[in-house]
Amino acid sequence: MPERPFYQPGASSVEGLPLMLQMFHTQPLVMLKPHWHAQVEVNFIVRGSVHYRMNDHEISLSAGEMCLFWGGLPHQMDDLSDDAIYAGAHLPLVHFFRLHLPTDVRHRLMTGATLVSDATDRSDDDNFERWNRYVRSGDSAKAEHAVNELLLRLERMRFEPYRLVPENPVGQAAGSPFDQQSSRNVGRMCDFIAENFLYEIDCVNIAGAADIHPKYAMNIFKKSTGMTLNEYVNLLRLSYAQALLMHEDANVLRVAMDSGFGSLSAFNKSFRKLAGMSPSDFRRERASAGYSVL
Repeated sequence: MPERPFYQPGASSVEGLPLMLQMFHTQPLVMLKPHWHAQVEVNFIVRGSVHYRMNDHEISLSAGEMCLFWGGLPHQMDDLSDDAIYAGAHLPLVHFFRLHLPTDVRHRLMTGATLVSDATDRSDDDNFERWNRYVRSGDSAKAEHAVNELLLRLERMRFEPYRLVPENPVGQAAGSPFDQQSSRNVGRMCDFIAENFLYEIDCVNIAGAADIHPKYAMNIFKKSTGMTLNEYVNLLRLSYAQALLMHEDANVLRVAMDSGFGSLSAFNKSFRKLAGMSPSDFRRERASAGYSVL
């Protein structure tokens, strides 16, 4: 029996393109190791079943189930059925803040929970296939239409049965005009970070993009995402660095500089905090596990 293919991160994959909205409708691949990326991920299981190891929980999904989770925490699809097909998207954080989700749900997602719904139907398979086709068409109007439809579909989850995994009871926090304005400000900050994360930027630069005070910017970003501004900037840089490290001739110092870190020590510290290992060990593990270099 032939060996099952496995997922290989690379410069053209989600890790190497942390600012790009990507859609897919395909056969999933087993991941030999956890990975992370700076997008929110939606997966709809078209056929078969899959199993995920998330940052602090595990979850199995079968045909007709859909999930939404924050990809900035390490996660891994470590098993799937031979007939598995899934569809979905990687949404840059700025799109996530366009979603009208209950405040507590958004906070739970950003701090590691997975939102799961089985309130789906045949139209979801057809729509995900079409959205994938539109986004890949090269037509910007079609791509925008696909994104808007997808966001509306995700918002519909709040009106149907869903569950959060792990199921920790939380109070329902009502939305407010302040929440909406905060989301707009966070979106503007995310846009600025997306365009400048490879350069030297700080909270003053980021807050200025939203025309708000730095202290207020740090406060609403933390409340909205569960991360500090610095942690989010580093996440984009680390996602980008993760892909660069897959190159055969990757030099850790050069990757650190090309990813926007000002020093090798800062890069090593941030990388180890997220991945649980040094960039050099990460590179060696991928090579010894049999990943082809790009």
